[in-house]
Parts: sequence; structure tokens; C-alpha cells
Amino acid sequence: MSVATTEPKSPTSILHIDSAAEADRIAVTMRAQLRAMKKRGLVLGLSGGIDSSVCAALAVKAVGAKNVLALLMPEHDSETDSGRLGRLVADLFGVECIEEDIAAALAALGCYERRDGFIRQVVPGYAVGWRSKVVIADLASDDGFRLSSLVVEDPDGNRSAHRLPLSVYLGIVAATSMKQRTRKQIEYFHADRLNFAVLGTPNRLEFDQGFFVKNGDGAADLKPIAHLYKTQVYALAAALGIPDEILNRPPTTDTYSLAQTQEEFYFSLPYAQMDVCLYGLNNGLSAADTGVSVGLAAEQVERVWRDIVSKRKSTAYLHTRAQLAGDVSEVL
Repeated sequence: MSVATTEPKSPTSILHIDSAAEADRIAVTMRAQLRAMKKRGLVLGLSGGIDSSVCAALAVKAVGAKNVLALLMPEHDSETDSGRLGRLVADLFGVECIEEDIAAALAALGCYERRDGFIRQVVPGYAVGWRSKVVIADLASDDGFRLSSLVVEDPDGNRSAHRLPLSVYLGIVAATSMKQRTRKQIEYFHADRLNFAVLGTPNRLEFDQGFFVKNGDGAADLKPIAHLYKTQVYALAAALGIPDEILNRPPTTDTYSLAQTQEEFYFSLPYAQMDVCLYGLNNGLSAADTGVSVGLAAEQVERVWRDIVSKRKSTAYLHTRAQLAGDVSEVL
């Protein structure tokens, strides 16, 4: 008599979802959440990326196009395609779209000046006409400390990379985080005037790993795709009719003046590999089985898992509410 054996399920197959059914379920959930909040519509920022595009489509599915407002909020360092693709999505789903350039507000807050001041601590010649981005060491191939570097490009196109002291790294990130917080201010202005709720766009990978700015893009009333791996968001996008140009666009931060992928800045692996590694860790798969699914050695997967756990610990603060010194349970 043969004995059946249980083979470990492939994470890539587990990440498959019934996209149409999931979109319907999310839409129903969003409607119920809005009723509980006593809000009549949704505001969201469109970046031309996959996550905000999917959230716009879900918002329309949930409450109808006339009850959704999309915002384009460019600034000095925004990619040209971001606004064009964001407007493409708004037009596709029949959503009202307002553009608010936040560059002047950021300049008044000292965002660019503060950032450049920190950069000049490492590159004294950095000036108008230069461009920059922050990158992190490759995760799969590096077993040491994952240190960040600054990449700068002068007006002649010459690039150089520079190791970042922690104080300079924190200063640059603090200055650039003004962008996300300023955008969120604009979103809540429009939400307040319309009695709408603000829709947040993080996927599961970003939500789990703290890839958001507290009280910036991390602030929202609804986060409808935070339970979905990025791979699943792409599947949902295809089912919802998101244009191929957006489906084929690499995920970017759209924060620094030099083009920068999310992989370069934070995750260090393509989202498809990160998704499977995160799934494997969350579901108790072995490093070897997980690695087979993504083309990584077991040792590399274990390195990724250590980084995931480390990021969870270091970014836990981003998920916390304000701490109180007394009991207010009667109002919660």
C-alpha cells in the first residue's frame, strides 16, 4: 500500500488569487467601512504606480466614480511620467482629478535646502543642477551590514557613490519625508471639505516592512490592499483593467531627483522574490523550499528573513498610536 506524502506547497502557487472575487470582496468591505465612518466617498493620491492605480479602481468599484477624488501632487523631483500615468488612470475610471504642485510648499518648509545641506556634508560640491538618490547594499549577495550609500550626479552626467554616515542618512530621509507628509495634508484638506475618507495604498510587503512615512503616506482611513502581496496586487491590476504601461512599469519611490527603484532604496530584491520570501517566513516553509521558488540558495533566503525580522523590529514604531499616560478606554 502506497503512503501519500505531502509536498510543500509552492509559494508562487499560494500567491495566486481569484482576482475578480477578491476585488468584489474588497469593494464590499470598503463600502461597509465608509458607512461606519459616516463618510460618503474617497480621496487618494495617484502616483502613476501600480498600488495607487489599483486602489483608484477599487474605490470606483466600491462607491462609484462620482464619489472618488484623485490628486496629483508633483514637486521638483517628481518623474514626468508619474503625473501623466496618474491622469491616465483617473481618466480611464472617470474620476475627477486635481493637480496640486507642492514644490513651493516644500521649498518654504526648507525640504530641499535641508536635504542638500546634509548631502554637502558628504559631497561638499553638491549644488544646483546636481541630482542624487540613496541606495542600499544588495541583500542576496552581501552578508555584512546593509549600509546605505549616496549616489550623486553632477551637471555633466558624472556619477559617484559615497558611504553615508548615519546622521547624514537620517537627515536626508527626514528632509525627504516632508514630501509624503505634505501630500497627506493636501489629501486630508480635500477629504475634510467633501466629507470623504482618505484611502491609503500600501501593499502587504510595504506595510509589513515599514516602507512608509509615519503621518505621511502611512496615514489613511482605509488601506484596502495592505493584506495583498505585491504579486497579488499586479494580478488584481490586470483583472481591473489597469493599462499595460503601468503594469510594466518598475516600482519606484519617486522621491529623489535620480530615478530610483524601491529595490535600490529599501528591499534590495525584486518584489516577486521578496513576496515569496515573506510568504515563506509567514507560513513556516523551509528556507530550501522557499529558495527553490525564487532561485535563491537557502543561505540567501535566511539572510532575507533576518532582514525582514530586523525591519519589523526597527519599524514597529511606525505602526504605533500615540502613547497615553492614563486610561481613556471609555472613549475608544
